[in-house]
Amino acid sequence: MSTSQQADPLIGRLVDGRYRVRARIARGGMATVYVATDLRLERRIALKVMHGHLSDDSVFQSRFIQEARAAARLADPHVVNVFDQGQDGDMAYLVMEYLPGITLRELMREQRRLTIPQTITIMDAVLSGLAAAHRAGIIHRDVKPENVLLAEDGRIKIGDFGLARAATANTASGAQLLGTIAYLAPELVTRGVADARSDIYALGIMLYEMLVGEQPYKGEQPMQIAFQHATDSVPRPSAKNPGVPEQLDELVLWSTEKNPDERPVDAREMLDRLREIERQLGVAPQVTRTAGRGVPDDDGLPSGELTQVLPAAATGPAAIVGDTDNAARLRQVTRRRAVRGGWLLALVVILAALAAGVGWWFGSGPGSLVAVPDVRGVTFAEAQTTLGEQSLRAEERGENSIDVETGLVIETDPPAGSRLDKDALVTVIVSLGPAEVALGRVVDLPAEQVRDQLAQNVITTRADAEFFTDAPAGTVVGMRIHPRAGGDDIDCGEGCTARQADEATLLVSRGPVPNVAGESVDSARSELGGVQLAVADQVIEQSSESYAAGEVIGIADREDGGWWQPGDTVTLIVSTGPPLFEIPDVVGQTRDGAIATLEDAGFQVDYAVFFAAIPDSLTEVVSMDPGAGEFVVRGTRIYIQLTVTG
Repeated sequence: MSTSQQADPLIGRLVDGRYRVRARIARGGMATVYVATDLRLERRIALKVMHGHLSDDSVFQSRFIQEARAAARLADPHVVNVFDQGQDGDMAYLVMEYLPGITLRELMREQRRLTIPQTITIMDAVLSGLAAAHRAGIIHRDVKPENVLLAEDGRIKIGDFGLARAATANTASGAQLLGTIAYLAPELVTRGVADARSDIYALGIMLYEMLVGEQPYKGEQPMQIAFQHATDSVPRPSAKNPGVPEQLDELVLWSTEKNPDERPVDAREMLDRLREIERQLGVAPQVTRTAGRGVPDDDGLPSGELTQVLPAAATGPAAIVGDTDNAARLRQVTRRRAVRGGWLLALVVILAALAAGVGWWFGSGPGSLVAVPDVRGVTFAEAQTTLGEQSLRAEERGENSIDVETGLVIETDPPAGSRLDKDALVTVIVSLGPAEVALGRVVDLPAEQVRDQLAQNVITTRADAEFFTDAPAGTVVGMRIHPRAGGDDIDCGEGCTARQADEATLLVSRGPVPNVAGESVDSARSELGGVQLAVADQVIEQSSESYAAGEVIGIADREDGGWWQPGDTVTLIVSTGPPLFEIPDVVGQTRDGAIATLEDAGFQVDYAVFFAAIPDSLTEVVSMDPGAGEFVVRGTRIYIQLTVTG
């Protein structure tokens, strides 16, 4: 661990009685991010702690809390999850999803210019996450490569909603204009007004930078760059990188229009266009697993691996990443399609003439009935269009389904193939996704009973997680719900809301750890091994007045707290026998003084009966057996030799 890590007072600290700080992983102008362990849920998290000098600043505190609320409102696989927000003394913190990996900025530093498949993969994910934010009425306000996280497992997420605000609160004063200047939309420079289209502008600049390897505007002073944003038009990326397809050129220009009204209205519209481009180019987003990049593990040490995200070798048409003039190739394809279109037009004319000849059949004869088309698996809008083409009207009705994705058609009423009069009404049944179910408290219930309840709610169970607890064996002591749609597990022991088709893990008691107190070490080792608890070779020795030397007193507490599990290793506490105590020196004291001193030290006292009749002031201890300074068991009888003085 580095000197700076060792000097950080938060390393090793338990925050709010729950989060054990392991190592620092990032530091910004407003907060420092640590990797920590959530002792309650036994998982790694990222802990974002506001800098101490900002703790008394109500504006920064408000922005810090705003980040938690903004991100917590989003449930999208491409947005960094925020689990908790709190205050420990004068320290404000956020608890976020821990994503080992690198940022997009680090990737661009390594590669400078990204390949077309890499760029499309990252933009698809970022637009998906930002579309969820815009749909929830949240503007990010700080879109830049530093806030795009590329995880080791291939996930791509947008984070740091520290500047995010509701879409209705879209003005910003000069002091509040904190977005990075290189990605600042013109309206923020000229009028201080931001909405979802301001995020789109920043995405356009970021897309240009990925394709070209540098930002479109440069200047020695921030105001020079801001002036270029307000007055100049972003150039085509292909002017610097001829390998950029024309479609991506147009996407950059569309998203960076100076007039917000001429840009995509939000991230959803831009994402839809990007996916059209993906189909045109034959390039699909890829998710490639990445290796570690020295991200600290729970012990605070780097993993020692190098992160490599989205390899440069393209999949799909080789022309996309080659040096050939893609614009010329695309123009050739367009000309070939135009020729083909001419033949199609001639065919349409012939078919139209034929249609005129049979118009009566389909207009008023038996052919006037139309068949309900099969629209299963498409959206209601698509189904409505398809039905409309058959002169049928559509109305939407939602139903829960665990088989059909939310928003797609399950079936129609009447069903596909039914023949109806033109202009008839068809009910399109659209999936609302799995039904929401309310689960009650399961703690202290038998595991089989809980499994039956989950099955009745169409929730499957994974293998149980077993623990040694004071609850009877086979009793549920907790439950975790794993959402089918993704996201964080839900602690459901005391009840929660879940959805059909989710999965559950039951935390089941195996009863208490066997009581091995009073047994020999070998006997205790055998008994604990019988319940799948290993015993450490080293033991803890401890004196005991209750157990003889060599007998087991008990087992040491679990290092991280919580319940013992099968497979854990326990450490025995073994008695060294009763503790020994030093005999105080009472030679020279009177009889009663010596008795009081020895009894206070826990010993019993004997002396010649004759001296009981002698006044205390005339007595003196001349010797003692055992002697002063010896170590004996508490309660040992000490004989004092007395003499008469005076």
